[in-house]
Amino acid sequence: MSAKHTDNCSRRELLALAVLIAAGVSVSAKEPLVDQVKRAIAFVYRNAGSFNGGANRLYIGGFSSGGHLCGVALVTDWQKEFGLPADMIKGGLCMSGMYDMKPVRLSKRANYINFTDEMEMAMSSQRSLHLLHAPVMLTVGGNETPEFQRKNRDFVAAVRAAGKPADLVEAPNYNHFEMGESIANPYGPNGRAALALMKLKPA
Repeated sequence: MSAKHTDNCSRRELLALAVLIAAGVSVSAKEPLVDQVKRAIAFVYRNAGSFNGGANRLYIGGFSSGGHLCGVALVTDWQKEFGLPADMIKGGLCMSGMYDMKPVRLSKRANYINFTDEMEMAMSSQRSLHLLHAPVMLTVGGNETPEFQRKNRDFVAAVRAAGKPADLVEAPNYNHFEMGESIANPYGPNGRAALALMKLKPA
């Protein structure tokens, strides 16, 4: 998501009495992206009071690759890795993401990403649902590729099969990029889903 979209999103979400924190990560850093994201979430939880946030109402979300990272964060063992409550995250909005790395490992990406079995398992949130402690909201556009749509349907089905709450929003006539932009609109599919997840109404 671009800085412009994040800025629009933050203005609208603040009007709805939510505080939005956009985590900055670096693809050039030696630390893996997923570890940067986890540390950012832990920081927000520990310091929420310093920016008028509420640690007991922490929701996370991500789009595309961010949706994938959001899924991984949702099944993180926060108590083991950071000494934080296992249920500190109260909900996750996974937008147009991927949740099982097996298909990715079989794709052309394997030519430049040295996947291992351990990496595939660690980055496949769909396989660690025993660590999921929060409701999940998934969104995908009707004009996104069939594989994107399948991944989201499979993930929500797996979460429900595990006896945990999950909802899927399928937005007709939205492509991948339009889905990303819709987070800035409280009446767009992602903006509406974010507010519903947090039980908020647009201002």
